[in-house]
Amino acid sequence: MAGERLTGPGTSLRDLARARAGRRQRASSWDRTGGNDDRLHVAPGSTAPLLEASGAGIITHIWITTQCEEEHHLRKAVLRMYWDGEETPSVEAPVGDFFGMGHAQTRPFSSAALTMSAEDGKAFNCFFAMPFANGARVTITSDCTEKELLFYYYIDYEEHPRLDDDLLRFHAQWLRQNPCDGLSPEEAAALSNDEFEFGGKNIGGEGNYLILEATGRGHYVGCNLNVTNLRATKQWNWYGEGDDMIWIDQDHADWPPRLHGTGTEDYFNTAWCPSQVVSAPYQGIPLPGGPNWSGQISLYRLHIEDPVLFERNIRVTIEHGHDNRRSDDLSSTAYWYQTEPHAPFPSLLPVEQRLPAAPPDLPE
Repeated sequence: MAGERLTGPGTSLRDLARARAGRRQRASSWDRTGGNDDRLHVAPGSTAPLLEASGAGIITHIWITTQCEEEHHLRKAVLRMYWDGEETPSVEAPVGDFFGMGHAQTRPFSSAALTMSAEDGKAFNCFFAMPFANGARVTITSDCTEKELLFYYYIDYEEHPRLDDDLLRFHAQWLRQNPCDGLSPEEAAALSNDEFEFGGKNIGGEGNYLILEATGRGHYVGCNLNVTNLRATKQWNWYGEGDDMIWIDQDHADWPPRLHGTGTEDYFNTAWCPSQVVSAPYQGIPLPGGPNWSGQISLYRLHIEDPVLFERNIRVTIEHGHDNRRSDDLSSTAYWYQTEPHAPFPSLLPVEQRLPAAPPDLPE
């Protein structure tokens, strides 16, 4: 293997027959005593290492399942990943959100890169490739306050003598705005429901919900978006109509952005105010909400076949309701690859500000 580097075959079925270099490795939570306690016991407020690898390699698969008697632990437990000795993480997200769904909930779904599997979606898998040239470090931090987190995991990876120079580093970041800065209750009450849902004009994109802002060269490969509908009304209460607006190698004041979409459901490759569960390779709705789109919603869109390329910077946004009129709770995890160093992430919200919002009671 001396002098070799990662080259050649990809991961399609046709490529599986091709010989390839590399050494397969795994970090996991197997019981070192030979017993059956195949899990980490993560005390409240503590951090546990999951992987500490040296040299060059690529993480190819991560499997995780958890158990904790403390409510909302999937928002309280935070996954972080560091490449090539960096001091700030390239991946930072609550563990449930990282694997494709928010609200500290699980539902079975299957996409090309992320899945939640049986039982009841409690087995999480990630198939994003994660290269590193000079070491990788993965940790889990429990921000639970009373109960220990039981954490089962595999991290499968390949060792290589060195990587191709054109392999970018994987990144993921969780953000939230609760509530979004929409119309005040008094402003909303002064409008008809049609005016509230469909009226107004957004020229400039100011006030859009931010999914990703990154500097460098790379490509955006998708996100999940989680909505808690905070509007209690008997009237038609669709949370969508928010256009996606993506600025690529532009100042965010430039208008229009290079990519401008037509509505929330359209960006997520659905249509007509969806209220059904959908699970597809590149888009899905694991959690569609309740009657009249009430309660909690989770959607995902993966740009696997259509990555959004950028040379200098990218800003990915979406309106919260048309013309940013709605004041729902929005959170998201963005996934992308880019050159290093990346811009440091904003500070992760403290645990009390990460907890799921309680949907309002529906009117009688």
